[in-house]
Amino acid sequence: MGTGLAGERVPKMKKLLKFTIGDGLENRTIVSGIAAWYEPEQLVGKQVLFIANLAPRQFKNGLVSEGMILSAEDYDGTIAVTTVEREVKGGSEVK
Repeated sequence: MGTGLAGERVPKMKKLLKFTIGDGLENRTIVSGIAAWYEPEQLVGKQVLFIANLAPRQFKNGLVSEGMILSAEDYDGTIAVTTVEREVKGGSEVK
């Protein structure tokens, strides 16, 4: 669980957004392919579920992603980022 602190489009990459997510201990960069469904500022200030124990992934442009934001894909192919019903501490585990 973490809070979106900042978000921006990745230059020259139509599908990607780059977020800074605060997880309660540190801030991490997460690159997500959700640009077709979200504007970067829509996740700023929101708590989102993410996977943190992945190996960092480096993109061709040198950008490194340190996790993966969890989303649900609807039957029509649209994406919804997973959030929580009430506020919880950053870094809380998803069980």
